[in-house]
Amino acid sequence: MSRLFTIAVAFSFLSLLLTACGIGGKKDTTNTLRIIHAGSLTLPVHELAQAFKAENPGVEILTEAWGSKAGARRVIDINTPADVFMSADYMVIENMLIPDHAGWYIPFATNELAIVYTPRSRYAREIDTDNWMDILMRKDVKYGRSNPDMDPCGVRSVFTIKLAEKKYGKEGFANALLSKDRDNIRPKETDLIALLESHHIDYIFLYRSVAVQHGLEYLQLPDSLNLGNFALNDWYGKVSMETLGAKPGETITEVGEAMVYGLTIPFKSENTELAEAFIAFVLHPDKGQAILSRLGQEPVTDFQNPYGDKLPESLR
Repeated sequence: MSRLFTIAVAFSFLSLLLTACGIGGKKDTTNTLRIIHAGSLTLPVHELAQAFKAENPGVEILTEAWGSKAGARRVIDINTPADVFMSADYMVIENMLIPDHAGWYIPFATNELAIVYTPRSRYAREIDTDNWMDILMRKDVKYGRSNPDMDPCGVRSVFTIKLAEKKYGKEGFANALLSKDRDNIRPKETDLIALLESHHIDYIFLYRSVAVQHGLEYLQLPDSLNLGNFALNDWYGKVSMETLGAKPGETITEVGEAMVYGLTIPFKSENTELAEAFIAFVLHPDKGQAILSRLGQEPVTDFQNPYGDKLPESLR
C-alpha cells in the first residue's frame, strides 16, 4: 500500500469523523438533522432514523448518545448543535432545559427497570424475585449502576433499591447496597454492558428494553419496584434523592414516578422544520411508535402534558 494512499484514507476518515462530531465547519443544514439522545435509545434511534430516511431520501441524520443529563449539559454548556433532544426522563427537559433552552416537551415512550445478567454471572441460576437483594449483597458478587448525576437510569436504580427496602422492611439495605461496588458506577447505563459481557461484573440495573435489544438475561422485577406502572405513582413517590441541577452548585430533589421518556426541540435547533417532521414520525402509531414497541418500549397512555398548548402547530 502506497504512502499516498494511506494518507488519503486517513484524511477521509478524519473528515468523516469531524463531520459526525458536528465540528467539520459550516455546512448546509437543510437536510441534516442532529439528535442528542439517551444511551438507552441508541438502537431505537438508529432504527427510527433509518425508517425516517427511507421516507425522506436525501436526509442526513447525525446522532450522539449520552446519559440524558449529560446530553442536556451538551446543549446548555457546550453549545452542541441539536435539532432534537430525546431523554430517558421527561423531567430532565423540565429541570434542565426549560425555560432557557427549550419551551416544551412531548412524552413518547415508557420503560421499566430490571436486573440484567449473563449465564456466566455468579448465582445466575439462583437469582429470583425473592433473593436478588441477598445475592447482590454477597461479597463475591459485583454489580453496576449508572451515575445519578448524569443519567436517569442511575436515579431510577437508587429509587428501586430504596423501594425494595421499604417493601420488604429491610432497614439499612439501601445504604448498604448503594455503598457497595461504587467503582462500577458509569456515566450512562449502556456503558455497563461491556463490563457485564466481559464478566467484570455480574449484574447491572438496566432498562428492560435494552436487555431485550441486546439479548441479555434479566430478572423482571414486580411493578412495585420496576417503576413501570402509572397506577403506582403514589407508592413510587415515597422515595427521592438529591442530584446535581442545571447550574454549578445547584441541586434538585428527584421523586420516584413511573418512567416517561420525553423529547423536545432545543431553541438552538438549526432545522426546526425537519425536527418537527422527525418527531411527528416518532409519534405516529404505525411508524415510530410501532418501532419502539417492537424494541420493548410501549407508548405513553396516561400522562397530562402541561405544555400541550405550547407545542408547534404541526405536533398538536
